[in-house]
Amino acid sequence: MNRAHETLRQSMANVREQSDFGFAIKNFLDRFNINPNAALLLDEPDLLSTMLGDGGYADAFAASTAAYLCQVHGFSAPEWINQKCRIMPRPWFAAKTPNMKAILLQESPAAFRVRNLFVSANALSRA
Repeated sequence: MNRAHETLRQSMANVREQSDFGFAIKNFLDRFNINPNAALLLDEPDLLSTMLGDGGYADAFAASTAAYLCQVHGFSAPEWINQKCRIMPRPWFAAKTPNMKAILLQESPAAFRVRNLFVSANALSRA
């Protein structure tokens, strides 16, 4: 397969542990940013929460990523991103100190906030 056209679903299919997830998202973003294409976001990735035991973090993050990319590029968002299983049951913060949590509450992109993920404004930025 030409990895340049690997969908988010295909990228997530190789995830077996939390560190795999981080690499899969970063690699997907690198390819997507070269050639943004709504078709790469259409197919729903398999749920990872049971395998990763992360409380749904990876599933919510994948949906947030797809939602954010659709918003930025003016694509119609796929329906799968709105499923309840793609929302964290409790707020999750990328930082643990009260001051940093306050900053994340303000700057987290809406696509993440609505899924109870509070990350930096540049969480999906790639150098």
